[in-house]
Amino acid sequence: MQQPVEWVLALLAVACPDLSADTLAQLSIGQRDARLLTLRESLFGSQVASLTECPACGEQLELAFNVADIRATSQVNSTESYALSVDEWQVHFRLPNSLDMLAMANMQEVEAVRHALTQRCILQAEQNGVAVSAERLPEQAVSAVATYMSQIDPQADVQLALTCPACAHQWQANFDIVRFLWSELDAWAIRLLRDVHSLASAYGWREADILAMSPWRRQLYLELIG
Repeated sequence: MQQPVEWVLALLAVACPDLSADTLAQLSIGQRDARLLTLRESLFGSQVASLTECPACGEQLELAFNVADIRATSQVNSTESYALSVDEWQVHFRLPNSLDMLAMANMQEVEAVRHALTQRCILQAEQNGVAVSAERLPEQAVSAVATYMSQIDPQADVQLALTCPACAHQWQANFDIVRFLWSELDAWAIRLLRDVHSLASAYGWREADILAMSPWRRQLYLELIG
């Protein structure tokens, strides 16, 4: 079974035929997610609706917002390297991409993922001008790099500011366009299969003929047999 990242890259290859598979895989996570937002908007429209649960009281919240509300502007170059100084430490790094996500797909521990990502994305580290391994970087330097990555590539870490109407609890929730679009397409595919089954059962039509109909026409026939 494909990993979500592999599925996304396959989907983007169809949606972005002007870009090679290697180019798509090396896009920063923010660049990739920006393209997924555009694809989602073209498939299902600009309005986003979802459900979440308050971590304090368990209340179900309905979320509704526009794609434009979570679209971030960025001038990221996926092949570019960046530098950051933290006290006596100097770090050169690149932004994470889908290849990094694939490499860590089977890791379960958050700390293991973080360590692996640090090792993959840090290109060079120095302490007072002397080269050191990335493993020697202190926590404050690693955290500073992670924060700077989020600032450079803001689309990669979309946070929704939420307030529970039941208990007034406030928190930040991550919006993962990969999993959200996956769930939408899965639900759409199931609905389409059910529509095909209903029309084939009622009229004896072939699946290919039903799928060749416009959604508007299919819906009219569904209403007639409904």
